[in-house]
Amino acid sequence: MFGNLGDMGKMLEGMQENAHKLQAELESKTFFVKSGGGMVEVAMNGKGEVIDIIIDDSLMQDKESLQILLIGAMNDAHKMVEQNKQSSAMGMLGGMGGANPFGAK
Repeated sequence: MFGNLGDMGKMLEGMQENAHKLQAELESKTFFVKSGGGMVEVAMNGKGEVIDIIIDDSLMQDKESLQILLIGAMNDAHKMVEQNKQSSAMGMLGGMGGANPFGAK
């Protein structure tokens, strides 16, 4: 029913190794988002951490607009990070070639 347990163990080790590589690859990416026609720019790494914010000087006198644009840019950047994680994970699963760890046919 379970096939060769040694092969299954090797396959699980390989999957774990691929998952670690994928995580490192995701964390090394940087995502850039502009809001308000480029008046606010946010850079976020693959972990979802904001690593840079650029604000046009003209917004410094308009706190409410600045807050709205920052929230929008940060939310958009976060969505990009999550979409990248999902598509990368799906790519990794697709790359397994439909292997069945339980040996069922």
